[in-house]
Amino acid sequence: MRLPMVVKKDGRREPFDREKVRQGFRLACRKRPIAADRIDQEVDAVERAALELGEREIDSIEVGRLVLAALEGMDPVAYLRFASVYQELESPEALMELVRGMTFEEPT
Repeated sequence: MRLPMVVKKDGRREPFDREKVRQGFRLACRKRPIAADRIDQEVDAVERAALELGEREIDSIEVGRLVLAALEGMDPVAYLRFASVYQELESPEALMELVRGMTFEEPT
């Protein structure tokens, strides 16, 4: 089974790049107590989910959702970092609204 092409917001298509996914996780998790092995596991899970869709293409938005879902269970700060960029938050009020909607559980 082949990984799907990623359709960017501007319509460009590029091959799925697990290094880009890993970099997104690393940036979100920078200076957080998350082991590199855990990040690698989550990158594997995102790649596997993209494969399991069985589609030839996947929107970059969907890849972002997969990363966001993984971060939500890992670390609330990493989640907020990624979400603020992914959701293109443009104000402190938008960030506060995101925080208010979160449920806080012990990181896994």
